[in-house]
This record gives sequence, C-alpha cells and structure tokens, in this order.
Amino acid sequence: MRISTSAAVYVISVAAELAGMHPQTLRQYDRLGLVTPERTSGRGRRYSAEDIARLQQVQRLSQDEGVNLAGIRKILDLQDELAEARAQVRALQARVEESAEAERTSGRVFAAGRSGDVFSILRGERPRQRRAGSDLVIYRGPRR
Repeated sequence: MRISTSAAVYVISVAAELAGMHPQTLRQYDRLGLVTPERTSGRGRRYSAEDIARLQQVQRLSQDEGVNLAGIRKILDLQDELAEARAQVRALQARVEESAEAERTSGRVFAAGRSGDVFSILRGERPRQRRAGSDLVIYRGPRR
C-alpha cells in the first residue's frame, strides 16, 4: 500500500525533524499562513509530505536566498496560482481534444445559408444543386 504525498500523517515533531526545523518554527509558519497543515479533531497539526516539501522551500528561500516572510508568502501564492492555472489549461486541452475527436468521428459537416440558418450534412455529401440565387454556402473548415 502506498501513502499519497498529500496524506496528512506526520505530527509536528516528526515534520519538524524531517524538514530540519524547530517545531516552534512550524507553528509560526502556520500562524503566518505559509504552510497550513490539516488539523485533527483535537486541533493537533498533521503534516503531509507536500507540507514538508513546502517547509523546506520556505527555509531555502529564507536562508539561502534572503527573502523575507512577506516575500515568501507572495512567491508561494504565485506558485499556487500558477499550478491552478496549469491544471485548468490541462482540463481545457482535454476538453478540446475530446471535442475534436468527437467531431472527427461524427462525420458531420455544417452548412450555412445567407439568411444565417445553419444545418448539418454528412461528410462527403453535397447539397443538391439549386437554381441561380441559391442562398446555400458550405463551410468546409480551414484550408490545408
């Protein structure tokens, strides 16, 4: 059985040891909203592997890069926003690909008249020839 990296399983003392910090530092980061662990029914903190990685990132930014805690909060917020935007882009790409696949397999082509009416015909089918003044226009998609 494999435990998810987002599973909150570490108590504060273990998380502090894994992150290489003092437990009081973890409490401070929690109060500041930099790393917010899950809580038990008794209000005890439970950290996940993702939380510990985030703690290590905060420590690296603070000690190695000299970024203050307000700057670190902004960096983390921007990273979270970017991750969310990327997830939305992936979801939209999947929807577009599904739609394109459905269109390829549907065999439908859309036609529109000059009056604005839109209707579908089967791929490869042509509408019957009309007399002069016909309002039928066939959309065949982008030119290749």
